[in-house]
Amino acid sequence: MFGKRIGIVLSSLLMAALAFGGCVASQPAVAPAAPAEQGGGEAAAAPESGSNVQIPDIEEGKYNVAFVYVGPHDDGGWSQAHDVGRQYVEANLENVHTAYIENVAEGADAEQVIRSLARKGFDVIFTTSFGFMDASEMVAGEFPDVDIIHISGFKSNGANFGNLMGAMENMKYLAGMLAGSRAMLDGNPRLGYVATFPIPEVLRLGNAFALGAQKTCPECTMDVRWIFTWHDPIVEKEAAASLFDSGVQVVMTGADTPAPAEAAPEGKWGITYDYAGNCQIDACLTSMYWNWGVAYADIVERSRNGEYVGGAEYFEADSGALGLYGFMEGETLQPGVEGLPEQDLQLIRDTLAQMLAGEFTRFDVFKGPITDNQGNLVLAEGASLEQVDLEGFAQFGSPCKTCMYWWNENVTAELPALE
Repeated sequence: MFGKRIGIVLSSLLMAALAFGGCVASQPAVAPAAPAEQGGGEAAAAPESGSNVQIPDIEEGKYNVAFVYVGPHDDGGWSQAHDVGRQYVEANLENVHTAYIENVAEGADAEQVIRSLARKGFDVIFTTSFGFMDASEMVAGEFPDVDIIHISGFKSNGANFGNLMGAMENMKYLAGMLAGSRAMLDGNPRLGYVATFPIPEVLRLGNAFALGAQKTCPECTMDVRWIFTWHDPIVEKEAAASLFDSGVQVVMTGADTPAPAEAAPEGKWGITYDYAGNCQIDACLTSMYWNWGVAYADIVERSRNGEYVGGAEYFEADSGALGLYGFMEGETLQPGVEGLPEQDLQLIRDTLAQMLAGEFTRFDVFKGPITDNQGNLVLAEGASLEQVDLEGFAQFGSPCKTCMYWWNENVTAELPALE
């Protein structure tokens, strides 16, 4: 595992798409934000290009951990999930101080911020956007005593620079089961996906959702809308509304805001992503969310003990770092879930229980037989994808054999162009 933002130029994004995923900042840096209400920590905003940035101070005598966000810490999605993880670290580890910088643009700004944090004396730096990968790698080489962990990328140096991601395809698979059940009950077997960028992560998660939907709704189909951003509430809502207007019954998003639920007309449904707190209206069926804190705390402790070795870490649901809102311990089902066929709900509960026990993994999600929407056999009965397939496009140099450049047979969209 133990996405996200890629460069603004799409061609550059795709050349990097051997990775787990990425995020692109959709707005310039803003004025400094107030510190988070819980968990302590200092906050600083990233500068406009070419200007200076105020770097948070370390606390002497403590182990100092910094987080770099591509969006606002309270975006209701990706960055907020990471900030909740930061708060967990500070609340649960003794003698640890955390700080964050938000709205950091990729490129020169990111490199400046990461290097400044290292110079300031932070012991660990988490960079939470795909587009921060190269800057993180460069600064890690300059500061061998600082551990730098990049979220969703693919580079590492076997020493103080590593990458971190989790099997969100598991939760997307379960959400697909839920969406299929809802669509069947409503008598409208049409699903939709608000997709961000044509990279392996986005196709992987969309296919996982489509595969899950087949379990409860064999006749369901899924349409796709590409938005080429990770956080733009207006664009996300317009894409969701377009899918609903075309006749779709349930829309799932791969972006940051609760747009599908907010755009859902009466009698239709949305599924949100990233942050457990963004599924608060009745039209939201569930949210597939991250619990980054447990993964972060583990790495911080290893770093403090001199045991961290930078490599690729990819966690499963048994880590406690992934969730499906309404189905986890202590959570209540959303109104749109109540009344669904008990056999479907039990299938979701049973599969989730297997995931939490480590008995069902991402390689079970992508196990054959799988056929693509062109009638080609992707995986034979019993065969599974490998990690390199999950994260790669052969078109951009990945050594993958099956790869991820395909849509499941129930997806009505064409494959995105890679040029």
